[in-house]
Amino acid sequence: MMTLGWREWGGLPQLGIKQVKMKVDTGAKTSCLHAFQLDPFERDGQTWIRIHLHPVQDNNDIEHVCEARVVDRRKVRDSGGHEEERFVVETELEIGGQCFPIELTLTNRDSMRFRMLLGRQAMCGRFLVDPQASYLLGQPLS
Repeated sequence: MMTLGWREWGGLPQLGIKQVKMKVDTGAKTSCLHAFQLDPFERDGQTWIRIHLHPVQDNNDIEHVCEARVVDRRKVRDSGGHEEERFVVETELEIGGQCFPIELTLTNRDSMRFRMLLGRQAMCGRFLVDPQASYLLGQPLS
């Protein structure tokens, strides 16, 4: 079983995101991705969502737009105890040479340090976490 540090790099290839810095958050059940604008729409009788995000931490000049099928809407309680209904999408996470499906909730994380949280459901049975370490799986080349 691979060990993660408290922050790692990963990719979301189905969303066209080659790399994103993630906070590994064992306190969060579901993983979460930053989105500053969400535009739901219908495609073939299903709900999809156009996701506008700033994939690079501390840089709001770079904008990425992608689309994903909505699999759910859930009430999520953030670390401050505030409850919010969020769209949930399923996509693949690429990390440490592995690629597997995860669920992501979508919310505006502009005020947070990390554009993505990697939650317990995505890690369960796959990874251990060393809270004193960072980037145990390496850093991006570019």
